[in-house]
Amino acid sequence: MIRSKFELIKTRFDEKNRRHWAAVEAKAIGRGGITLVSKATGLSRTTITAGIREISGFSENCKRVRRPGGGRRRIADKEPELMSCLENLVAPVTRGDPESPLRWTCKSTRNLADELKKHGFDIGYRKVAQLLRELNYSLQANRKSRELTSHPDRNAQFEHISNLTKIFQSAGEPVISVDAKKRELIGDFKNVGKEWRPKGSPEKVRMYDFKDKDLGHGIPYGVYDIADNSGRVSVGTDGNTAQFACETIRQWWMRMGTHEHGDASELLITADGGGSNGSRNRLWKVCIQKIADEFGLEISICHFPPGTSKWNKIEHRMFSHITQNWRGKPLVSHETMVSLIGSTTTRKGLKIEAHLDKNEYKTGIRITDKEIERLNMERADFHGEWNYKISPRKTH
Repeated sequence: MIRSKFELIKTRFDEKNRRHWAAVEAKAIGRGGITLVSKATGLSRTTITAGIREISGFSENCKRVRRPGGGRRRIADKEPELMSCLENLVAPVTRGDPESPLRWTCKSTRNLADELKKHGFDIGYRKVAQLLRELNYSLQANRKSRELTSHPDRNAQFEHISNLTKIFQSAGEPVISVDAKKRELIGDFKNVGKEWRPKGSPEKVRMYDFKDKDLGHGIPYGVYDIADNSGRVSVGTDGNTAQFACETIRQWWMRMGTHEHGDASELLITADGGGSNGSRNRLWKVCIQKIADEFGLEISICHFPPGTSKWNKIEHRMFSHITQNWRGKPLVSHETMVSLIGSTTTRKGLKIEAHLDKNEYKTGIRITDKEIERLNMERADFHGEWNYKISPRKTH
């Protein structure tokens, strides 16, 4: 209610009247009023307290009115790199749904302030809290942080992935995020969301979502280049297998990766812990070995812990935009699906190439222990089942 009233009157008041209005609201609320009004209006507690002193007759500055544009500049305006530095500090340990604008971090504001001071910013922990709110972070209750089914080393694995990503990027080596989007039925089926159409003429679709045997389905598997903000998506018509996943990665490297990272000798892949690129999928490792041998690349792989698939960058930097681009549009053919994926862009310059993969991929392929032994694979000391490197095998 306070926020709604403030939005209506703030442009009609000068700085003094806004201060006095906020002071009246805070006094009417009583205990805790200053804090509530400060959160609702964005005015600082100091400003509201000053207003209370003025309307109570305890200040001689009651007639003072700041000229437009006066006052101290915001620290974020004086230090344009501050906000990006703060986001970089909290990104590795950000919690919650990354697709949601509401996030929270397990780092305290005091620790963040200390880290920012090490980066040359003179800032206190209260100001850090204010900047976090501007970045759509919020302070959550303890009950929100309990994740009974999460792995005990979940956060440590997040930090491991973050640190390794920084090492690769600082060395100029590519880092990609890979995953498969859910399989989509091809045909005039309802697709969630809305699109602009002439009033009263919605596109008609089938009543029931039964798979059309002739049209089949489409499985998008994507590769997202984190540094280049670009990606490639293969729309498969068969199954989501490790061979399909690795063929998409192979095609990305041949069509896009070599153009952006032609001098690269290493590649880092971040992937979910299950599915066609799962950490326990033997065929996945065998197919990655073939890519390493073919292109002479050392390929490091980091899997996200169980139950954390939405943390993979491709989910909220590429797939979410694809979903928005085809909302309300029936995927009437594979070509339509490919076209809608390839036309997806963002204001930050996302580029996506898409193609149709009509290859058939066998399921139930068994990989023997001998084949695993022939892999040139090195497991990391920290959770070697999640973190490992596959290097090219020497040819004689």
